[in-house]
Amino acid sequence: MLDRIALTILIIGGINWGSIGLFNFDIVSWIFSGSAYIVARIIYTLVGLCALWCVSILFRKEERLSAAE
Repeated sequence: MLDRIALTILIIGGINWGSIGLFNFDIVSWIFSGSAYIVARIIYTLVGLCALWCVSILFRKEERLSAAE
């Protein structure tokens, strides 16, 4: 379950970076602008931590992401 949550957050972060690269538009800053800037930084940190967690998926010996389980 934790893997799926981390992957979901990482995908959302990737979409945000894609919008920055293509359109120079930061969705997270747009949603949490102004006085809630600390919230945006927390979200960026959370995405980074999820990315680090997802690196561990690459090195696992067991395959646990199949839908049949």
